[in-house]
Amino acid sequence: MIVFNKKTNTLEQTKYKHSLQDVKEPNLYRDLFNYDEIPKCTFNHRKVPMRPADEIWITDTTFRDGQQARAPYTVEQILRLFDLLHKLGGPKGIIRQCEFFLYSDRDKEAVYKCLERGYKYPEVTSWIRATKEDFKLAKNMGMKESGILVSCSDYHIFKKLNMTRKQALEHYLNIIKSAIEVGIRPRCHFEDITRADFYGFIVPFALELKKLMEETKMPIKIRACDTLGYGVPYPGAALPRSVPGIIYGLNHYAGFPSELIEWHGHNDFYKAVVNSATAWLYGASAVNCSLLGIGERTGNTPLEAMVIEYAQLRGTTDGMDTTVITEIAEYYEKEIGYRIPSRTPFVGKYFNVTRAGIHADGLLKDEEIYNIFNTSKLLNRPVGVAVNQTCGLAGIAHWVNSHFGLEGEKRIDKKDERIKKIKEWVDEQYKNGRVTSIGDEELEEVIRKLTPDIFDLGI
Repeated sequence: MIVFNKKTNTLEQTKYKHSLQDVKEPNLYRDLFNYDEIPKCTFNHRKVPMRPADEIWITDTTFRDGQQARAPYTVEQILRLFDLLHKLGGPKGIIRQCEFFLYSDRDKEAVYKCLERGYKYPEVTSWIRATKEDFKLAKNMGMKESGILVSCSDYHIFKKLNMTRKQALEHYLNIIKSAIEVGIRPRCHFEDITRADFYGFIVPFALELKKLMEETKMPIKIRACDTLGYGVPYPGAALPRSVPGIIYGLNHYAGFPSELIEWHGHNDFYKAVVNSATAWLYGASAVNCSLLGIGERTGNTPLEAMVIEYAQLRGTTDGMDTTVITEIAEYYEKEIGYRIPSRTPFVGKYFNVTRAGIHADGLLKDEEIYNIFNTSKLLNRPVGVAVNQTCGLAGIAHWVNSHFGLEGEKRIDKKDERIKKIKEWVDEQYKNGRVTSIGDEELEEVIRKLTPDIFDLGI
């Protein structure tokens, strides 16, 4: 059969019918995943077209997957973070959904309080066990969509569930039908998709879901879960590890539209962000993230990173308030007590702080030389300089001007005698064996003693 594809404006054959391959022995891809070796990345040089969706967005799993790596949030903390996600996502709802557990009294109270906010975005969704009782729970709590675990690699089907592929597929379809019967939109979590037989199980399963959608008129979402972070973004990489191949295949061979495809990444191989961006580029509308990337093992895709990635790919923030990223980081550190590694992009204490004297000299002349973008405007985080043995006169001058808010004629030049006096004190510190940077409060105290008139300039 030949049809005209409006997306590509070309005639295409639709004779590809991928049927379930109900193998007797699991396909564990031992040539790729030898447990005693680092996984291999192979290429077949088959490149698929990059075709981003008309709309892309972010979904959040801070209160579900993110809570599996830390102490549970309190109800008050969840509500505050939910408010901040709403503010960050902006009026267009670029942060489209938030995912919750529904089991403990704390979970339920948090869900009810978030629902009471009445926000259109982010929509409150759930993750539940695949039982009829849980579907009824989700329905009674006002959930319109819920995640359902449908493990899809032979590692899980054969080794965890002790089923065959056919048994697993039938089991999953029965579960999904139960959700639809109570009026819940199913979000199918294709667990471990980057170790699954794509044409032998993933596509046939997705085709059955598409058929079920057509019969019931209920949208069914596929969340492609890179459970162990095996996904790779490289063009021409072979399945099952190819992120472009997975997203293209779900769209082209299984017929799932972009708005029903979501990517869920983990950072085991440092690829969570680039894999999520790749999923967007190759046709997934949604990428699933958690605040600060907090999640089990190495964590999930950091939500704040994908906010910045969205702006890079689309050329606009589309109304997102990026300064809220700093509010979120400050809330985690000051109220929740979570320590963010200091050099974490966009949120770490020192992410835009330089320690090199030559860099500080450039910042003093024009901060655009050594700052990634206007962090004062976009993140409410002025560029900084750490005062240490390598910062030089320029670094100290930049610190003084920034710390005391000195602008225009009040700005102090690096050749100023007061700066030289502070530099002599700094040099003496390191001459006597100091190895740590000098903190803001300590430096304030030194300036108060050596050059107290600087304090008057800042008033």
